[in-house]
Amino acid sequence: MDALRTPDARFTGLPDYPFAPHYLEVADDLRMHYVDEGPADGAPVLMLHGEPTWSYLYRTMIPVFAGAGLRALAPDLIGFGKSDKPARLDDYSYQRHMDWLGAWVEALDLRGITLVCQDWGSLLGLRLAAENPDRFARIVVANGFLPTGDTDPGIAFKVWKNFAVYSPVLPIGRIVATGTRRTLSAGERAAYDAPFPSSKFKAGARAFPRLVPISPDDPATPANREAWAALGQWDKPFLTLFGRHDPILGRADKALLDHVPGTAGQPHDRLDGSHFVQEDVGVEIAERTVAWMGAGA
Repeated sequence: MDALRTPDARFTGLPDYPFAPHYLEVADDLRMHYVDEGPADGAPVLMLHGEPTWSYLYRTMIPVFAGAGLRALAPDLIGFGKSDKPARLDDYSYQRHMDWLGAWVEALDLRGITLVCQDWGSLLGLRLAAENPDRFARIVVANGFLPTGDTDPGIAFKVWKNFAVYSPVLPIGRIVATGTRRTLSAGERAAYDAPFPSSKFKAGARAFPRLVPISPDDPATPANREAWAALGQWDKPFLTLFGRHDPILGRADKALLDHVPGTAGQPHDRLDGSHFVQEDVGVEIAERTVAWMGAGA
């Protein structure tokens, strides 16, 4: 597997991203980057980004968690951010992403995790928690879900999938900006473009939409169905904080609320945000999560 590594100079001077880099090898010669802020012995809060973002998405939330005495962890998924980027579309699969992320969690031996996840961070994080419940204490989902190949994803997703795979141009910063309520600055859009010096670095971003299991015969469907069944028995605290202006996932919380026992009695809400709700109301999500944890959830 040929992997690319974005030059460090691309990440110089990013607005509101002062965090020291940390790296861990999760496969042969494949390095994953992560943010690790707050006390090393603090309860871990694991923030998982989605498509096509990276840990920069959580820049306003990391200081809130670290300031509350928690260990704030935000990895860049393989193919994104400062992590290594396999160069071919076929280098990526749902299971490989699970294996890479799982190797990182095991290497750090994280336990008592509070998971905060969105978009593909939910597709990976919810399955990871379902498969490793002993490592997770609670879950917060923002504009995410766990697909099991049972429902048609709709025309908007199919258009996005085809665009991501076939469009000659994939303008990452502009794509993120279309999924927010507020207007991103030029510097913020550039920060989302930073991991991708050229089109050859974007295989991971192009691959994700086609990896979503949307049919019963998708290779990820059996494992996702098992994880969904496990979530149907999940009685640990489970909170949904969705951006209500997300045209695709703004109401995807309903399936979770109907299915997961741990959602009962929790302070769920739909917030004034769009798909990238961390950009719109990230501080509010972090503060609500800290308060929720402190209330003994």
